[in-house]
Amino acid sequence: MKTVLSTLFLILLLVAAGAGGFGFLQYEKFTKQQVGDNAPETFEIKKGSNIKRVAADLESAGIIKPAWQFQLLAKIKKQENKIKAGEFSIEPGMSAEAVLDRFVAGKTLSYNSRIVEGYKFTDLVKTIKSDPNLVQTLTDADYADIMNKIGSPHKKPEGWFFPDTYNYPRGTTDLEFLKRSHKAMQDFLDKEWQQRDKNLPLKKPYDALILASIVEKETGVPEERPLIAQVFHNRLNKGMMLQTDPTIIYGMGERFKGNIRKSDLRRDNAFNTYKRTGLTPTPIATPSAEAIRAVLHPEKSKALYFVARGDGTSQFSNNYRQHRKAVIKYQLRGNAKRYTGDK
Repeated sequence: MKTVLSTLFLILLLVAAGAGGFGFLQYEKFTKQQVGDNAPETFEIKKGSNIKRVAADLESAGIIKPAWQFQLLAKIKKQENKIKAGEFSIEPGMSAEAVLDRFVAGKTLSYNSRIVEGYKFTDLVKTIKSDPNLVQTLTDADYADIMNKIGSPHKKPEGWFFPDTYNYPRGTTDLEFLKRSHKAMQDFLDKEWQQRDKNLPLKKPYDALILASIVEKETGVPEERPLIAQVFHNRLNKGMMLQTDPTIIYGMGERFKGNIRKSDLRRDNAFNTYKRTGLTPTPIATPSAEAIRAVLHPEKSKALYFVARGDGTSQFSNNYRQHRKAVIKYQLRGNAKRYTGDK
């Protein structure tokens, strides 16, 4: 009897060893498995997915199989609870372990959208609405009340979204995108305001944002921003009207068809800086970081006027007599009879 039991135990041991060896060979084969050329290029792990769900989705997508061995791999590496949600790129030739490592590292795919300096808020809305990678949740009514939607204490959206290229993962909503951009502008403006030059004719950060938007739209070449900013500071200090065309264009709205007429300059509205002194009630565009810095750190000058030379640069003048000559030279091709500024 003892001999029979010993023989049976030996047989079971050999069977178990054989099964174990077979299992080991299968697992070793699995770890050497590579993602095929026909596998999807991306794989998404939804929030709340556990390793069992992820493994099953990998198998059904034809990326890594069988699912139970991917689970086993994660368990052996003690990473079954460390995978991150998001969208991941999958390349042919990747091993199962490389796929798992990517999930654990959270190296998700990202998309990007750009807010362009000089954009009006209406332009920004069009950009967001046309972005196929942002989840569209906002209605036109939401955009009309966007500052409340993003929890901002500011009433008007114009100028309050920082121009930059933003990277974001799949699933980002339009509202999340705007919140992030608004916070970036608020943080940047607050920081720069604290470091501003002394004795500027600006009472609060919002004044700097307004003036920076005007500088943004008036500047032909970036290096002139600080000098143009100083011209406006000088005019504000003297109580002079800013007399800047971009504010007229903004006030005209859809009436602007490419030209400003004398009747447009005479028509009074809150943005007509040929009729009113001081700053406009809101920014007229999205100012760049450089425009904000130029307003807060202007280039010292006594200039009160500037006129476009026609090559992107400007001619600056300290008084009206010099400005008149510059207009005749650069705008009227030397024909003084066409000058109407004195009328």
